[in-house]
Amino acid sequence: MTTTPRSPRLLLLSTILLAVAGIALLGVPQGQQPAAPTASPASRTSAGSSSSPSAAAAPAQLPLGRGASAVPAASAPSALQPALAPHGEGAAGDEVIQRSLQAAWPADLPATDERTLCTDGRALLRADATGIGRTNWPGLFPDSRQVAPAFATARFRIQAAIARRDHSPNKAVVHLVWAGTDRGGTFTDLRITDWHFTRTIKKGAATWMPQPRT
Repeated sequence: MTTTPRSPRLLLLSTILLAVAGIALLGVPQGQQPAAPTASPASRTSAGSSSSPSAAAAPAQLPLGRGASAVPAASAPSALQPALAPHGEGAAGDEVIQRSLQAAWPADLPATDERTLCTDGRALLRADATGIGRTNWPGLFPDSRQVAPAFATARFRIQAAIARRDHSPNKAVVHLVWAGTDRGGTFTDLRITDWHFTRTIKKGAATWMPQPRT
C-alpha cells in the first residue's frame, strides 16, 4: 500500500530541483566541482511553507495564467546557482524530470487510469494556458471567448506529468510540470499546475471527471 506524501507539492519541487541539478552537474568537466556553499544564518533557517523551498534564496515570482496556478520555480542552493541559472536544458531535460517524478512518487493507479488522467490533464492545461480546446470543457471554461490566453501556443511545452490518487480510490490529481512564454515575452520553465479529478459511474462505465479550479 502506497502512503500519500504529506506535502506532494514540496515533493514535486524537490524532485524537479534534484533532476535539474543532476543534469547541470553532468555538464561540469571532470576535475571541476561546484564550490561548497558558505554556511550562513539564512541558509540554516528552515522554510516555513512548501512554496518556499529555501530561505537562503527567494523563489522567483512567476506570472500566472488565468486559472493556471503556477508555483514559483524552486531556487537552487548557492553552489548550483551558476549552473542552474539559465534553466537551459530545454526539451532535452524533460525526460529526466519525468523519470524522477515517477521514481520519487510510485504509481498507485491502474495503468489505464493513469494514461487517461494524464492525457486529459495535459489537454486541460493546454486549454487553460493557450486557449486551445477550451470549448471541449464548457463547464470549466464558460468565458473562454472573453478571456485571452495568457501564454503563447508556440512557446508552450509540458515537461512532465504524473497522475496519483488523491486520498481516495475515487479521486485523483494530475501534477503537470510545464514551460511557457507569457504575453509579455517572459519565458519560465518548471511551472507546476494540478488538476483534480473525481471518478463517476455513467452507464456502467467509470469516468474520470475534471473538477473546477478553485
